[in-house]
Amino acid sequence: MSNFPEFDEVHVISDIHMGGKPGFQILRETQRLANFIDWVSRQRPDGRIALVLNGDVFDTLAEDIHGYVAVDEAVATVQRIMDDPSFSTIWKSLADFVKLEGRALVIVIGNHDIEISFPTVQRLMVLRLAGNDLKARARIEFSTTGAGFTCFVGNSCVYCTHGNEVDAWNYNRYEDLAKVGRRLNAGRSLEPSEWFPNAGTRMVKEVMNDVKRKFAWIDLLKPETSAAIGALLVLDPSQVKKIGHLLSIVGEKVQGQKQADQRLSAEGFQPPEQNVAVPFNVERLLGTNLKDGVLGVDVTGGRSADDMLLNAEEHFNSKEAFAAEADSTLGTPQLIWDRLTGWITGVGKDEALRRAMLDWLAKDKTFDINDQDDTFKQVTAAVGPSIDFIITGHTHLERAVQIGAGRYYFNCGTWIRLLQFTQDMLKDTASFKPIYDVLINGKMETIDNAEFKGKPFVMDQTSAVSIKEEGGKVVGRLTHVVGDGSGEPFEIKKFPE
Repeated sequence: MSNFPEFDEVHVISDIHMGGKPGFQILRETQRLANFIDWVSRQRPDGRIALVLNGDVFDTLAEDIHGYVAVDEAVATVQRIMDDPSFSTIWKSLADFVKLEGRALVIVIGNHDIEISFPTVQRLMVLRLAGNDLKARARIEFSTTGAGFTCFVGNSCVYCTHGNEVDAWNYNRYEDLAKVGRRLNAGRSLEPSEWFPNAGTRMVKEVMNDVKRKFAWIDLLKPETSAAIGALLVLDPSQVKKIGHLLSIVGEKVQGQKQADQRLSAEGFQPPEQNVAVPFNVERLLGTNLKDGVLGVDVTGGRSADDMLLNAEEHFNSKEAFAAEADSTLGTPQLIWDRLTGWITGVGKDEALRRAMLDWLAKDKTFDINDQDDTFKQVTAAVGPSIDFIITGHTHLERAVQIGAGRYYFNCGTWIRLLQFTQDMLKDTASFKPIYDVLINGKMETIDNAEFKGKPFVMDQTSAVSIKEEGGKVVGRLTHVVGDGSGEPFEIKKFPE
């Protein structure tokens, strides 16, 4: 007999990203989500049902916190999010869910909500959801050590994990989180300087959030890809001041790879290496089109992209350096970057951004649910053969892949807004112009209202995965929750087919 819990149905959603003030929020379909939770609660009234929130339930990186992780302010931050009128209906539905017999709510840690590993935050969430109802409290389970959540549906073993465990940008240092939890329970604090975040967190806090105040949609792209960073630099030239930060962030990503490679492993532990020299090439931040723009323009004077970018950063605040550069007619620091953008593109900002997006979409399989992406490859390689259904999130990209031998992989996508750029949109400067106008406006409201060729720019796609016992066999489905969320989700892919 298995020691893992057993259910008739398991429903999994991921990457809800509750957080941020209005205008800074990337979750839109809040009422749909609340209604979907209510719908799940009504299934099989006499059966056993689990609802798994598979990571990034909150987005504390979108909150105004000191440093990279909320410690002393963790409880207040999570309390603010749960009380926010934009999200409070979701918490009411979750509270109603755990009051029902035969229901289980599982909350898995992600990389944007690491504070849920703290005992103080868990107590707050349990109190919000269940109050003093001991039976309701017993229906809430946290998975915050990186172990994921394992259960059975019928005779099939189901394993849920966020997916950042294999992501060198965004891995969690669970041992350090446990140390913070011990401090909080012991009435001690943590200085912001004591916490060194992963590369993805640094990218969001040091670079993306500033840009997001001007371009609210920017983190709907993938900040960890080189071409998206190129797009970021084209959109906001002032980010030249942070090039030095980008260098160390990418270096942290390379260093993080060594830890992420073992994150789902049970092998021996290794301390992080100190003072490791990390080879770095700025050109790979830009993407092929932007890089070629730099290297193909005569005004480079034979310098590489590395030389130009590093020189701009090194001399950004140096009057002496600018005097030495006088013969290049570059002028002020801002003009240096404006000229650098010109070197990169040889054209206007709209064309520069179009080229960056072309890099982003090169060999694009973003919305191909059959694509065996890196998360699929690394997670499935780390998970044992006894697991029949593997379910991840993290990438925001839904997947449904048959592994073989009666085993299946799902990524349950996201509930945040998604932007899909097509080759038709990016065909030339003229076709991209209306898209550019919307993007450069920057406001989320403008993005929400934008249409191209009669279709909304923001995709209406909120995803869920269900594993159910039906007629003596276990069936897995990738679905879209549609309409107001109160009805049967729309089936996208079913296993076994």
